[in-house]
Amino acid sequence: MTVDMETDVIVVGAGPVGTTLALLLAQAGVTVLLADHAADIYPLPRAAHIDHEIVRVFQALGAAEAVTAASRVTANYDFLTAGGELLMRFGGADRLGPGGWPAANMIHQPSVEAALRARFAAAPSLTARTEWTLIDYVAAPQGVRARFDTPEGEKTVGGRYLVGCDGARSTVRGVEGIDLEDLDFDEPWLVIDTLVLDPSRLPTANLQICDPNRPTTCVLMGSGRHRWEFMLKPGETPEAALDDDFIAACLAPWNVEGAVTLERKAVYRFHALIARQWRRGRVFLAGDAAHQTPPFAGQGLCAGVRDAANLAWKLAAVLRGDAGDALLDSYQTERTPHVRAAIDLALMMGRTVCITDPAAAAARDSALLAQRAGQASESGPPPADGGLGPGCWLEGWPGAGEYFPQPRAGDGAAITRLDDSAGPGAWLVTRKSEAGAPGLAALAIDDPVFAPFAPDVSRWLDRHGAEAVLVRPDRYVFAAGSPGALREAWATALTGRS
Repeated sequence: MTVDMETDVIVVGAGPVGTTLALLLAQAGVTVLLADHAADIYPLPRAAHIDHEIVRVFQALGAAEAVTAASRVTANYDFLTAGGELLMRFGGADRLGPGGWPAANMIHQPSVEAALRARFAAAPSLTARTEWTLIDYVAAPQGVRARFDTPEGEKTVGGRYLVGCDGARSTVRGVEGIDLEDLDFDEPWLVIDTLVLDPSRLPTANLQICDPNRPTTCVLMGSGRHRWEFMLKPGETPEAALDDDFIAACLAPWNVEGAVTLERKAVYRFHALIARQWRRGRVFLAGDAAHQTPPFAGQGLCAGVRDAANLAWKLAAVLRGDAGDALLDSYQTERTPHVRAAIDLALMMGRTVCITDPAAAAARDSALLAQRAGQASESGPPPADGGLGPGCWLEGWPGAGEYFPQPRAGDGAAITRLDDSAGPGAWLVTRKSEAGAPGLAALAIDDPVFAPFAPDVSRWLDRHGAEAVLVRPDRYVFAAGSPGALREAWATALTGRS
C-alpha cells in the first residue's frame, strides 16, 4: 500500500473535540493529521455550554479569551413548574470555578471552533485537511494505515495511532465494530435556535419548565442567541414539529414575537449511550464517538474536551518514549466514571423534567417544593464529574485524583492565571526549590514568578499536609507528598518500572 503521508497521530473529525486533541498533541511536539469530511465549520449552533475546566483547556491553547468573548454567563439554572413555581435552583454559575474561569459559559459553537482553528498557525506540526472523508483503515501492532477520499483523489496516511473524534455516527467506531451501552433514555425534542433582537423580553436565567403538557428548555446561548427545546408528544412526527405553525404555537406562551428571529430548527433524539471500548490497540474513540448524553446538564461537549485533555498527554508521553504503552489503557478507566457521573446527572434532570403524566408531575412538584422549603441555601452549579477512575494517580495519597485549582491574581485586563506562569506539561510544585525530572517541570512557590499564586497554593498544600504536589498535564493531581517520593512514583507510573 503506497503511503502519501506519515504522521504520529491521525485524528478523524475536526469538531471542537478533535481540534482540541490535535492542538494539544501538536503543542507537545507530536505530528498530527486532523482530517474532516466537511469543507468548513458547521455554521449553526449546536452545543450550548462549557464549564470552567474546558475554558482552562482552551486557555492552554491560547484560545480562551476569544472563546469567552463570544460567550455569556448567567447566575441561575432554574427548574420551574408549569405555573412558574421554583422547584430547584442551581445557583452561582457566574462565579469563578476551580479552573479560574466562570463556572458556566453559554457558547456559540461555531465561534468556539473558529477560535480553536485560529490556533493552527501556532502549531507547525499539525496538518489540517478539510473535505477528507475516511474510507477505512487497517490497524496493525506497528501502526495504522488510513484511506481517505479527498478532492485530489484517494490518499493513504500512515500513523502510529488513530483517534476517532467523528461524532455520534462514528465511522471509526463502526470499523472497529464497537457496541454502545444503552442507558435507557431516548426522547425526541424539537430544538429552536434564535437570533435575539430585543434581549429585554427574554429570560435572564437558564430554565427547565417541568410542564407535563410540554416539557420545555429555555437557555441563553453565546453571541446574541437564545434556544428553546420542546419535548415531542407521542404521535408528533419530526416533519410536523418542523412546520412553522407548530413552532409558532410552541413559542407563543413566551411572547417573543418580534424579539427573536429563527436561525435553526431541528429534531433530535436525546440519547444516553457509552461505547463499551474506547481503545482497541492503536485506535481510540473520543467525544460523541465514545459517549452521548442528554443535554440537561450541559456536559456533552465538556466530556469530549476532557477526553482530549486526558488522552493527549498520554499519547505524547508514549510517543516521546517517556511512558510505556500501558499508560494508554488508563484513558478509559479514568474517564468512564467522569462520563457516567455526567450522564447520570443529565438523566436525573431529564427524568425530572420529562414527566408527562399529570398525577406523577403533581407528586414531583409537591415533593420538590417541600424539599426546597427545607433548604437553608441554594444549590451550587451542577457538579461536572465524579472524579477520576483508576489509572495514573496514587490512590490513597493526599489529593490524588483531584482537580488542581487555578488561582488568579489581579483584575480587569491585568488578570494573571497560574497556568500562564507555570506553562504546559506536568508540574512538581514544591514549597522551596527542588530538582525536576525529564518531562517534569519543578516549580517552587517561593520563586518570584509564583508570588501572585503562592498563598493559594500554600493553602492547598497545608490542607493536604504535604510539602509538594505533582500535577499532571491535564491538571489532575497525581499525588501530594514529599518531592523525592513523587518524582520516583511518577517515573514508575509512566514506565511501569520501579
